Amino acid sequence: MKGGLRQSMAWLHTWTGLLFGWLLFAVFLTGTCAFFQEEITRWMQPELTGTADPSQAVQSAVHFLEGKAPDAESWFITLPSARNMQTSLFWRPKRVEGEPRRRNRGETSATLDSAGNTVEARETRGGFFLYRFHFDLHYMPVRWARDLVSIASMFMLIAILTGVVTHKKIFVDFFMLRFGKGQRSWLDAHNVTAVFALPFYLMITYTGLVTLATQNMPWGIAANYADTSKFFAEVFPERERQERSDERVPLAPIGPMLEQASRHWDGAAIGYLSVTLPGDRNATVTVTRALSSSVNTRAPTMAFNGATGRPLTLPAATGGALATQGVMVGLHAGRFADWGLRWLYFLSGVGGTIMVGSGLVLWTVKRRAKLPDPARPHFGFRLVERLNVATIAGFPAGIAAYFLTNRLLPPHMAGRAEWEIHSIFILWGGMLLYAIVRPTRRAWIEGLMLAALLYLAVPLVNALTVPRNGLVGLFTGDWLFVAFDLTMLATAAGFAWAAHRMTRAKATQPPRRLARQPAELSPAE
Repeated sequence: MKGGLRQSMAWLHTWTGLLFGWLLFAVFLTGTCAFFQEEITRWMQPELTGTADPSQAVQSAVHFLEGKAPDAESWFITLPSARNMQTSLFWRPKRVEGEPRRRNRGETSATLDSAGNTVEARETRGGFFLYRFHFDLHYMPVRWARDLVSIASMFMLIAILTGVVTHKKIFVDFFMLRFGKGQRSWLDAHNVTAVFALPFYLMITYTGLVTLATQNMPWGIAANYADTSKFFAEVFPERERQERSDERVPLAPIGPMLEQASRHWDGAAIGYLSVTLPGDRNATVTVTRALSSSVNTRAPTMAFNGATGRPLTLPAATGGALATQGVMVGLHAGRFADWGLRWLYFLSGVGGTIMVGSGLVLWTVKRRAKLPDPARPHFGFRLVERLNVATIAGFPAGIAAYFLTNRLLPPHMAGRAEWEIHSIFILWGGMLLYAIVRPTRRAWIEGLMLAALLYLAVPLVNALTVPRNGLVGLFTGDWLFVAFDLTMLATAAGFAWAAHRMTRAKATQPPRRLARQPAELSPAE
């Protein structure tokens, strides 16, 4: 790294941004989608409709479970909320000595509608998959995936800080977005999206590293605990397990327990509850505060005697370190955000995704003019160009395919959820192969147009396959489907505009320049 501080920072900014840029693009994009993960899941399960009052929902859930699994080891009830209209149930069957544990989730879970009736919805991972992918990836061990994402996030943090040092006029350039100027336009796009939500990028990257702190920096645990399991036992304490008394006692009314817990938390909503040993004298009901009620994701719990309804010992107050960690995770996940703030999170994430993508393209644009023979670039340059096409055009197109597959696969197909996920990576890999065999400019234009057509197809295919869609929603008040269709159309328009700009840029090249330049050009030339 020769030269002064800014030159050194520029070198560091360039290479930290490039080495993990394609992974960061995918992580940023899926993390952005995850801010609306519950809404995406609801869209991908159109069979689930209606609303439910939490107090009524818990009564219906208990009534259902008492008839379906009265002797279960435990019940888990997730209550409806403003973003999730259904009541989700899961129960762990009573295990008979010598009998293997049951693994069929279909026999141990159910979803209830607002009237307390079971609802059969299509199998899907929905928005939850996009949320998990942005830190667990897919098709690889979770530990390896989180190590990769952690390294990429650290590189992202370095790239952000060095970018501020490198671009001394970055805030001035925010007001200088110019189109059709080649390298200058790509640099403007990179600068504008970087400044657009710079505090957000710093926050989201740093807090993302904090969420994996125990994995990335285990030395503090090792220095203070000979057995790491003791550390996790203190951080995530569990109540002493009760043994079944085999004395049948009806479960006390759940409603008063929820009201008492809510009052204790200053009126906060209840997220979910669990019942261990239901129907037994030693039953315990544990109530957990909704994650949306606070920035702190370390949601407190209250336990009650299931037979009498009386509260057991109150949980100990959270220490400062755990509270700080919980708030940082909460800032990263944004579950506390209302609609306005959630959209601000989303738009900031879109800006971050564009920032990463434009930086990757800028790397090739700046270096093409310096190549000894632009007609025959070296292997590394060609590799970066192809990976740019595959990721920036192909990965978003894969997410559109994910939505389309949800509508086109048979609702009761075996392995349906996994094939929805496979569609993302099939299209992503196909785009990489396409970028290899096609001239780079044509691959860019055609890849962007493919993404635009796929996103345009989402509301159309949805309207042809299910009765709920944006147009009908305007008259019925089904605003989820209205917003989803509008978002798909806006995304399609964005990709179509990008493809159109690249097509025009080629068409307006001066004849003499075209004669000198090779047929295969970079996106900005």
